[in-house]
Amino acid sequence: MLSRTADSLYWLGRYSERAGNVARGLQASLRMASLGGALASAPQEWQALVTATGGREAFAEKHGAATGETAIHWLTLDTDNPSSIANCIENGRRNARAVRTALTADMWEAINETWLEFRRMDEGTIQGDRLPGFLDWVKARTLLFNGAAADTMLRGEAWRFTHLGTMLERADNTARLLDVRHAVFVPDAPEDASSHAQCQAVLRAVASLRAYQHVYRARLTPRLVAELLILKPELPRSLVACYRRVDQVLDRISQDAGGRRGEANDIVAALHTRLRNARIEDILEQGVHAFITETIGINLRLGIQIADTYLHG
Repeated sequence: MLSRTADSLYWLGRYSERAGNVARGLQASLRMASLGGALASAPQEWQALVTATGGREAFAEKHGAATGETAIHWLTLDTDNPSSIANCIENGRRNARAVRTALTADMWEAINETWLEFRRMDEGTIQGDRLPGFLDWVKARTLLFNGAAADTMLRGEAWRFTHLGTMLERADNTARLLDVRHAVFVPDAPEDASSHAQCQAVLRAVASLRAYQHVYRARLTPRLVAELLILKPELPRSLVACYRRVDQVLDRISQDAGGRRGEANDIVAALHTRLRNARIEDILEQGVHAFITETIGINLRLGIQIADTYLHG
């Protein structure tokens, strides 16, 4: 496969996944900000979400302190934000158009119709009572695209690069959401109504609140939330599950390339092994912040090596 085709498929997967992640994060932060009082600080909630999406410095340069209005616009319609929903939809569709013949008809229709519908929207879409409906629409469109890819795409090179982008983006999102709320996961932190609300917010942002209840059948505790999102392979958005898929897909891609393994293969194999063998007690002792910060750094290095080895050749 040509490297430019692989690059477009990879970023198509990343941008589609990112749009849904931003929408879920916004929904969780809207709920937290509405609680107010001792349970949540609205400015802190918006700042945490902006940080989790990787745009803290650019946002601060443009807006200063975060407010609900500025954060919502930044994350939805602001084209100055590379990770805004608007840019994700635009860039996803541009990449899809570049590799249209590599996609199934259902995949192209999902991404193109999303783009067409979004272009008909205006600023009022994110105002007041219309915002929750818009966020639900974004999530539904992301699920439609992911479902089309899962159900209709041949498990060949095109699927592997699309899936690789999706899984790497998903892992990065889970790690960043845990990191911005790492204070909740300190072993001696009080387990009160505020920590309970914070745990709920993390789980809602990765659509895993019901999964937690099925796995543990217990009240929310920071320890179990961290264990679920880092170490439980049955959860599709846990770090270990995402990196297992990245490891498997990169291995197949290297086989397609004649068995040539690059540094990216070694990085993800080591990371997957580390997560597979980890215990939550050890992670908490090290500190969730330290563990996740290290993981995010490895993820960035992994992305660079994937690009150098497979996308820019």
